[in-house]
Amino acid sequence: MKLIVLAMLASGAVGQGGAAVDDTITVARLRYEGGGDWYANPSSLPNLLAAVRDRTGIPVARREAEVSPLDPALPDYPYLYMTGHGNVAFTPAERAALRAYLLGGGFLHADDNYGLDESFREEMAQIFPDAELTELPPEHPVFHTFYDFPEGLPKIHEHDGKPPQASGIFHAGRLVVFYTYESDLGDGWEDESVHEDPAETREQALRMGVNLFLYVLGQSAS
Repeated sequence: MKLIVLAMLASGAVGQGGAAVDDTITVARLRYEGGGDWYANPSSLPNLLAAVRDRTGIPVARREAEVSPLDPALPDYPYLYMTGHGNVAFTPAERAALRAYLLGGGFLHADDNYGLDESFREEMAQIFPDAELTELPPEHPVFHTFYDFPEGLPKIHEHDGKPPQASGIFHAGRLVVFYTYESDLGDGWEDESVHEDPAETREQALRMGVNLFLYVLGQSAS
């Protein structure tokens, strides 16, 4: 995967649809209905994008985009991110649109901010009745794209005190959904003053975020 990323930087090729690497490449935050606060952690994605830009040299955008499942611009974004503390509910049309996006080359990172788990799993079961969320082993390339995480997903926030868990849904060998549970990477990406996390914890969250971003671009370019 590191070789793929280096090749992308050399050639200028990334992204779904063959877009060039420039400051239009960003993460898209998913707006959804159901009551959950999809807008949680407002400083998280700008900080993640800054880390990608500073540490890799990829000239990504300074702000995230915001899209709904039925937004015509959805396929323009290779990395779709969702978070929140509450319920998520998609309409049948939204489920169909998300499935088409993901099977067509997109990627969804769902980051449980505490309280999203039950409804998210129910929605994924409806969007992908032919696939299941399966736990990813520490050896999976997403944990070694740029930084190495020998034990897999880092633990960022306490939540219920359970071990952090990273799960995925695959299609034709490609990771299309990445679900982080009992970790809360987005809280670790936030400004230091928000949660007062130790510097080491925030660094682990940002490193994992950089890995994810580069992994997505690598999938898109391969």
